[in-house]
Amino acid sequence: MNIVAGIYRLAIAFFCLAGTHETWLLGEWKNLCFFTHETNIVLGLVMVWAGFASLLDGRQPPAWLKGCLTLYIAITGLVAWLVLEPTVIGPDTARVLGIPCVWMVHIIAPIMACLDFVLFDAHRRFRWQYTLTWLIYFPFYLAFVLVRAALWPHSALDGASPYPYPFVDVAQIGWAQLGVNIVIYLAVFFLLGLVLFLIDKVLPAKPLLGGAKR
Repeated sequence: MNIVAGIYRLAIAFFCLAGTHETWLLGEWKNLCFFTHETNIVLGLVMVWAGFASLLDGRQPPAWLKGCLTLYIAITGLVAWLVLEPTVIGPDTARVLGIPCVWMVHIIAPIMACLDFVLFDAHRRFRWQYTLTWLIYFPFYLAFVLVRAALWPHSALDGASPYPYPFVDVAQIGWAQLGVNIVIYLAVFFLLGLVLFLIDKVLPAKPLLGGAKR
């Protein structure tokens, strides 16, 4: 079963990295302002680690890191589904093996990563403090977005707004609304992290499938 877990995790890595290949392979570094690209690239690299660790019976990524990335890739999928406008798939849409890259990073990778957490991860490893420390990444991401927009206002793709998402577009919503949005998003992220923590506590300590190391 470890072989199945390893192949599955490498498949997740493929979708994460293939879906973001325009950024890391073709040099479209401006895409790094998108939460989606950052989370998928990091998750892809960690899934390469987890995949080979499963195949070679090696040491798995730390529980904190795996949980953090599971949380944020789930958020990526939820935000794409509930907050952002649907992406129009046309003939010019980037694809790999005929699959639109936007589907890879917004749908396929989030679903597969969540299933990996449930099926192949060892459980009952999370500490309650993780639900707070997992939030550290989001303020750093916001700082990066705001500083980038202030210092390089013309750095956006195709002359668009330097703010990648409407909820952080200070030019449109103002600083007061941005503050409100940050509090709301942090609260939601904390609640989702709490849900992940509780799921980890409810599931059996041993992986449901496979025998990954704790």
